[in-house]
Amino acid sequence: MIATMVAGCAGTGAGAASPDRPAAGQVSDMATSAAPSPSAMSGTSAASATPGASKVEAVLARMSLEDKVGQLFMPVLYGPAANTVSGENQARFGVGTPAKAVAKYRPGGVILFPWADNVKNVRQVVALTNGLQKASPEIPLLVGADQENGRVSRMAPLVTPMPGASVIGSTGDPALARRAAKVTGIELRALGINLDFAPVADVNINPRNPVIGPRAYGSDPKKVAPMVAAAVQGFHDAGIASTAKHFPGHGDTNVDSHSGLPVIQHSLSQWNKLDAPPFAAAIGKNIDAIMSAHVVMPKLDPSGDPATLSKPILTGLLREKLGFDGVVSTDALDMAGVRKKYGDGQVAVRAIQAGVDLLLMPPDFPKAYGAVLAAVKSGKISTARLDQSVRRLLKLKAARGLLDRAPVADPAEAERVLRSAEHRKVAQLINERAR
Repeated sequence: MIATMVAGCAGTGAGAASPDRPAAGQVSDMATSAAPSPSAMSGTSAASATPGASKVEAVLARMSLEDKVGQLFMPVLYGPAANTVSGENQARFGVGTPAKAVAKYRPGGVILFPWADNVKNVRQVVALTNGLQKASPEIPLLVGADQENGRVSRMAPLVTPMPGASVIGSTGDPALARRAAKVTGIELRALGINLDFAPVADVNINPRNPVIGPRAYGSDPKKVAPMVAAAVQGFHDAGIASTAKHFPGHGDTNVDSHSGLPVIQHSLSQWNKLDAPPFAAAIGKNIDAIMSAHVVMPKLDPSGDPATLSKPILTGLLREKLGFDGVVSTDALDMAGVRKKYGDGQVAVRAIQAGVDLLLMPPDFPKAYGAVLAAVKSGKISTARLDQSVRRLLKLKAARGLLDRAPVADPAEAERVLRSAEHRKVAQLINERAR
């Protein structure tokens, strides 16, 4: 039986076990603004402030249409090594190994999970990421992980067990959020991972929220925003890309978007006050990417589509109002919250049309890839729109030093850095100061 891909990015961390899927192994000036204005929120993302724009344009110019479409995707590949033969890869991609899947579809990146057999030990992960990069010689890969710490810790038990966001938030000290993110970023980079799907920028104002809860820094946007801004700085201190999630805000839900489609009745003024400040703060600190939420906000977009497929939300609010021109990523496309209304191919097309650049974990990769390719060929997605997304992804890679050559992780260095005494002391300090 083919294992069902279940999201990690808005997931519960350990992940609910199912018959088909094993459970996973376990400050900005704007930060205190209660109701950010469009002018206050206009910021420049790291992706748009990248030096070496000519390099980006040179790479873009030599890419084929298929190269460009592939760049939009970040799938899960199965196995502990780049050359591991897996029935999952054969069923999903038509080839046996992760390396062959990368060579066939030339995706922009991959994301690692324990349940995909990607995470065994330090040297194994280093060999896997190095092998995946070697399989993508033309354009280095974004290698992502869903390492929030606390409840969502996909690289456990390899990395230092840092406290989760709610514990850090309880200290009231953004400097500790920055230190925690830097530790995590340094350890991920040592493993060959260059993009973390963190920090969570949701404001958890619903105490019965089944999916965010302690993953958020708190319930007060004025306190959450500086924590998010500091975490972004910490990841950048470590030299890796970070992702604020889940836009436009997943904090006031009582439905888990893995299994249903949450509806949030925030008005635009409520959104400005409650949900927007942490995302504005992240943009003010040059966040690399922002992840969409599979939630419906009918007062922001009456269509009934989730934010992942909403042009008024992703282009209107995120791009135009908040001034973000970095990479917009979907949350995992295998989640029920985004699959209820459209087929897996159309979901990918509609996400791009809404303003998305990175399609994360499509449940049927060939169908999604084929649908986007066909949409470009037919003009449903213009070549200019395709180039816009590919350019953003290449700029992100250039900004993090990934475009000229793929980084090569050193297993000995990774073993020295991960769970070091220095890093464990940071975790201990945060726990001591938690209230």
